[in-house]
This record gives sequence, C-alpha cells and structure tokens, in this order.
Amino acid sequence: MENDQLAQRVRAFRKLKGYTQVELAEELGISVAVLGSLERGTRKNDPKLLKLIANKLDISYEELISIREE
Repeated sequence: MENDQLAQRVRAFRKLKGYTQVELAEELGISVAVLGSLERGTRKNDPKLLKLIANKLDISYEELISIREE
C-alpha cells in the first residue's frame, strides 16, 4: 500500500470526524508528531496504530486502509 494514499485517508477521515491532530493524538495516547508523520506518509505503517485510529474514528480497519487501484 502506498504511504501517501494511506496518509491522505487518515487525514481525510480525521477531518471528516471533526478531530484536530492534537485532539486525535490525545485520544489515542500518542504524540502529535507521530500522528503528523503518519499523515505526511513519512512514518512506517504500524497496523496496531492504524487499528487504534480506525477504532477511534468509528470506521473499520479495512475501510481505513482500502486503496483503490486506478
């Protein structure tokens, strides 16, 4: 999976659910730097963290990581 596409999806779902980076990071118990690097695509994808994010955003893990082929 492309980091850039996943990064865009994490950011889009976060915004759709009305969270700022600071708010979501606090809810997840991670630093804003970690969330920011994930949203920029500069952090290695961690399935455990992605599952936490999906759960907090009330979406499925599969929905979060789903990338459409063009």
